[in-house]
Amino acid sequence: MIAIVDYGLGNLRSIYNALVRVNAAPEIVREPEGLAEADGVVVPGVGAFGRCMEKLSRFGDPLYDVRKAGTPMLGICIGLQVLFEKSQESPEARGLGWISGQVVRLPEDVNIPHMGWNNLSIKKPVDLLDGVVDGDMFYFVHSYYCLPIDRSVIAATTDYGTDVTAMISKDNLTATQFHPEKSGQKGLRILENFVRSTRC
Repeated sequence: MIAIVDYGLGNLRSIYNALVRVNAAPEIVREPEGLAEADGVVVPGVGAFGRCMEKLSRFGDPLYDVRKAGTPMLGICIGLQVLFEKSQESPEARGLGWISGQVVRLPEDVNIPHMGWNNLSIKKPVDLLDGVVDGDMFYFVHSYYCLPIDRSVIAATTDYGTDVTAMISKDNLTATQFHPEKSGQKGLRILENFVRSTRC
């Protein structure tokens, strides 16, 4: 079972339907204890960093246990940003802190929010990018982007007024700034690769 974390924010139906399309067995999990038996965990989300962390906080310890156990995890959009220590969007809020660094606002000389298709520049080979090549297009909706201190966790970037972290990968943790569930066949390929990783 792949658990989709329902902490009260995010379009859960689109990621649920996309996982069904790649022959997964997704389940929307509304209570923290529901993560214990998951073969994989997806953390989606939309909205402000602080509000997301407020809602996600009750899942904090179970998510940490899942990560420590080596269960494959996939963060999407704000599900990437909450992995970091802090965000300029909500200076008073603390992120999960699993990735050292912060989340900052996109440059003022580009349209904000960034909403549309952008191509990926792959920085390191990771299993979830199997079948994806430089230049493939993915769908983004965001106003902030992640700056990891350790650049080696960056799996892919995109150019939007600056070098934007589009995907990170570290151990059993992968997360994307773009929405694979809204990115056509290439997005489905990433989800298919994630599902495959849960069955290894």
